[in-house]
This record gives sequence, C-alpha cells and structure tokens, in this order.
Amino acid sequence: MKIVGLSGSIVGSKTRTAMDYTMKALAEKYPNVEATLIDLAEYNVQFSDGRNYLEYEGDTKYITQTLMEADAIIIGTPIFQASIPATLKNIFDLLPVSAFLDKVVSMLVTAGSPKHYLIAENQLKPILGYMKAQIVQTYVFIEEEDFYRKEITNDDVLFRIDRLVEDTVVLTETYTSIREAKEAEYDF
Repeated sequence: MKIVGLSGSIVGSKTRTAMDYTMKALAEKYPNVEATLIDLAEYNVQFSDGRNYLEYEGDTKYITQTLMEADAIIIGTPIFQASIPATLKNIFDLLPVSAFLDKVVSMLVTAGSPKHYLIAENQLKPILGYMKAQIVQTYVFIEEEDFYRKEITNDDVLFRIDRLVEDTVVLTETYTSIREAKEAEYDF
C-alpha cells in the first residue's frame, strides 16, 4: 500500500508540523506501508496550463505522478483568507478529473480561527468528491492554540491524528479488498 502525505502550502510551519506527526504515526503503526511526504514548500511546481499531467517535467511531474500512483493520500492544508491555498488548488488543477478514482483521501486542516472549520466541508470535500475520491469523512481540525514552538501541545489533536491515520489505512484496505473481490467475479 502506498500512502502519500501532501502538505499543501509553501508558507508557514503548522501544517508541516502536523504532517510530520501524521507521517511518523503512520510509520510507527503501519511499518509495511510505503509512505511518502510531499511538502509543496520544497518543490518548484508549475502552474497548471491544461496539459496532461504526464507532459510536465521536473518537480511538477514528480508530484503528480506520485499522487497518481498512491493508494491513499493524506492532505494537510492551512486555511488562508477562508480558503485553501492556491498552491494546493493548483495541484488539483494539474491532475485529471478522475485522479482520485479508487483512492482514499483524508484531511487535516490547520487554521488560525475556529470559524474556518467548515472550509474542509464546503471547499475541499466537494473538490475531492468531484475528482472521485473515497473520502474519510472525519478530518482533523487544528487551531493556532494547539501549537507551541512548532509542536502540537493538545493531546486530543494527537489522538485525532492517530485515528485519522488508522481510518485512512483501514478504509484503503477495505476498498482494495472489495475491488479485488469484484474484479475476481469476471472471467477474463
């Protein structure tokens, strides 16, 4: 099983901190999972211009191919100006409409205000649904007050991240076994 963690911003540290903890929890609980973290701050990604994702080069091609080859994706995103960052939206624009078909996608959201908890529901989930993702319905919402010196200090948040990792893996295994059983019904 391949799981990609996607830290969807090029600025700030809270989302990366949360994604680092998430990937560490994934590695500890599920050592057989092939896990990759992509932090958009570490890459030079081109703007989408409508080409097929395979026609891009460099970092853009690496990121899109890695996402397309994943069985599951854990998206970490901050909320800026009551919206997801343009860098994350650009990744979605680079991919085909059915990019997340047969993939499980889960989310964790960092925000400076508790008023932004519905951004995942009203913006991110509709995009993921449109792209055919099997969405882990519960997501982790982390506020400014849950961090101190680039560390998560709220034990409840850490527990919810652990649960998100578990839900992502279990749902991926479940959908994979259902798909395999369905495909086995065909004789060709």
